[in-house]
Amino acid sequence: MKLIERKQYLDFLRNHRYTDAIIVVSGIRRCGKSTLFQLYKDELLAQGVQPEQIISINFEDLKYEHLQAYRSLYEYILERLIPNQEMYIFLDEIQHVPNFEKVVDSLYIKDKVKVYITGSNAYFMSSEMATLLSGRYVQLDMLPLSFKEFREAHQNDEHQLLEELYQKYIQYSSFPGILTLGDNLPMILDYLQGIFNTIVLKDIIARSKIGDPQLLESVARYLFANIGSLINPTKIKNSLISAGRKVDGRTIERYISALQDALLLYQVNRYDVRGKEVLQLNAKYYAADVALKQFLLPNRGEDTGHILENIVFLELIRRGYKVYVGHLQKGEIDFIAQKHGTIEYYQVSQSVLDPHTLERELKPLEQIQDHYPKFLLTFDVINKNASYNGIQQRNVLEWLLETPS
Repeated sequence: MKLIERKQYLDFLRNHRYTDAIIVVSGIRRCGKSTLFQLYKDELLAQGVQPEQIISINFEDLKYEHLQAYRSLYEYILERLIPNQEMYIFLDEIQHVPNFEKVVDSLYIKDKVKVYITGSNAYFMSSEMATLLSGRYVQLDMLPLSFKEFREAHQNDEHQLLEELYQKYIQYSSFPGILTLGDNLPMILDYLQGIFNTIVLKDIIARSKIGDPQLLESVARYLFANIGSLINPTKIKNSLISAGRKVDGRTIERYISALQDALLLYQVNRYDVRGKEVLQLNAKYYAADVALKQFLLPNRGEDTGHILENIVFLELIRRGYKVYVGHLQKGEIDFIAQKHGTIEYYQVSQSVLDPHTLERELKPLEQIQDHYPKFLLTFDVINKNASYNGIQQRNVLEWLLETPS
């Protein structure tokens, strides 16, 4: 299969090729980090970089298990550095190497050595990473395929309507690996099960020392079942207790943190629009891939509204926004998106052709007195470019296909 060019992510690597920085790529397992490295290495080779100038190690490969001791890894790389030559070091899933930062730091201080590393947990987005590498790195947070990328991968399906492609996107998954499976849903579900099991077993249970895997899965199922709803650990605890499980709130909090640490779920806090502060009580959770919800909860009806919210949330963070849920005294704004000191407000609804639905969706946005952009995203084609006192309605599928600025 032809590799999908992840242009947004490749551009990041291109732009930082000659900067004095370690490149850190983080993202959920199977989102395409290794493929991104392969695409970039192919590009370097096409531009005249010689194969011996590239050292590439994937720590998921048993072939390199002996290099998981940091001193062995350093000596292995050191032996292969060519004097007075540009060297490109790719270390994939480096979280398997305890004290890996010692290797990375030692390579960083060498002339003409560029280091690229990937990891599959939130440790790579933490203040802990910033302390270990003390400001010497730039970070790329990677996600599975966007709807735009998914469409590009299906560009040969000329007669497929955009709405039909969206249904495939949310049912089949945004993980790049499913593109090799066609429309074979049983194989796709097996693939998703493999991803989920790997994340749970390798990235959560082992790393976080989870003592009750069944409880962890119950917490995961609850969060996936309630995507886009306000949740707190007490609510989950009470639900599990009513189902006959004995559990305490601290354990629930730790398991939620572990699911976030594996980049399986994202927590979105509420932001008080009037008070201009982040609220700590209650939050919403969104999945890194909405098809995982259908895998974990196969007999539940589709919650199409919250699934659409999830897709919009992922696109906003893909475009570099910090995202909150907007809290108002009367009402709620689906998303407040902040970037570079500016704000955008978003309401998401399947349709607002019904006048009462339109009024309900506009009301929270109308309460905001500032002049930052306000958007209403829907599937509607009728009135898709309407404006309501400065609130811009947009067709959500067209919005998803835009090139981020």
